[in-house]
Amino acid sequence: MRISRRCSVASSVVPAAISAQGLRRTYGDVVAVDSLDLEVAAGEIYGFLGPNGAGKSTAVRMLCTLASLTAGRASVAGYDVVSQGDRVRLSIGVALQDAALDGKLTGRETLMLQGRYYGLEKRSIATRIQELAPLLEMDAIDRRVSTYSGGMKRRLDLAAALMHNPEVLFLDEPTTGLDPISRAVVWEQIRRLNRDLGMTIFLTTQYLEEADALTHRVGILDHGRLVAEGVPDELKRTVGSDVVVARVTGDPEVAAEAIGGVPGISHIEIYGNEVSAATGDGASVISPVAVALSAAGVEVLDLSIHPTTLDDVFLELTGARIEVEE
Repeated sequence: MRISRRCSVASSVVPAAISAQGLRRTYGDVVAVDSLDLEVAAGEIYGFLGPNGAGKSTAVRMLCTLASLTAGRASVAGYDVVSQGDRVRLSIGVALQDAALDGKLTGRETLMLQGRYYGLEKRSIATRIQELAPLLEMDAIDRRVSTYSGGMKRRLDLAAALMHNPEVLFLDEPTTGLDPISRAVVWEQIRRLNRDLGMTIFLTTQYLEEADALTHRVGILDHGRLVAEGVPDELKRTVGSDVVVARVTGDPEVAAEAIGGVPGISHIEIYGNEVSAATGDGASVISPVAVALSAAGVEVLDLSIHPTTLDDVFLELTGARIEVEE
C-alpha cells in the first residue's frame, strides 16, 4: 500500500503563528525550496524532518527574514516576512545550526548583550538569565565562549534566542552534535517552553526520535518539497503497525518476492541488502516470512521486527532513508 498523497490533520481554530503559500527559493538552477505551503498554529511544536540538503534550513531562513523569497509569500506572528520584516524579527527567537557567538565574550556577557539588543532593562536581563539557568552550566557562564565545548555553545545560543521571550522560536537542528545529556536538557527545555509558556516552536531535525518525541505535527521534506505532513503516530499508521526487516545475501529481489507472498504483508521496500515489509501484526507474520525465505533458498543474515518509525514513512515516500550526519 503506497502513500499517494499528503497526510494532514484538521487545522486548528487557533490563528496561525506561521503561514506560507507557494514558498520557493532557488539558487541559479538549484531549487532549494519548491512551492511550500505551510500553516503552524499558535502554541504548536512543528517539526521539519528530512535529510541534509532537503531544504529545511533554507525554509527556516526565509521565514526568519534571513533569506529572500524567490516566489510565494509568508507571515510569522501575523506579520509579512517581506513587508514587515522588522516586526517579524522582534517577535521571533532564532537558533541556527552555526551559532553566531563572539568567543571573546563570556556567556553572561553574551546574554546581557542580547537582552540590550531587544531593549530589556538591567533588572529584566538579570531575571531572564536566572530563568534560563537550566539550559546553561552556571559554573561556566562567566568563562569566555571560546573555552566552551560545541554542546555548551549550542545551549548558550538557544538561551540567547530566548532572552526576549519570543512569540515564535525557530530552532534549526538544535541538538546536532550534542552528547546525550545535553540533548536531554534541550528536549526538556523545548517541552517546558511550549507547555508552560505556550510558545510556538518550529524546529528542523534529522533525528527521527527527536521529531517523534517533541512535535505535535511534522512535515517531511524531500528535495525541497513537502511530501507528507501530519501527527507522527498518524503518519506511521499509514505504513503499518510493524515492519519486518530481512538482511539477506544474494539478490534482494528474490527475497522481496518470497516475502510478498506471505499473507498480511502490505508493502515491501528494498534498501541495499535489506528488505522491509510493512504489516499490521509483525508477531504473526515473522515465522511465515522466515519459512518463505528458506523455501526460496534465500540466505538470511538477520530477521527482525520493530514498530513503524518515521524513517519507515520517509522510506515509503521517497525510497530512501534519512542518513544522519553529525
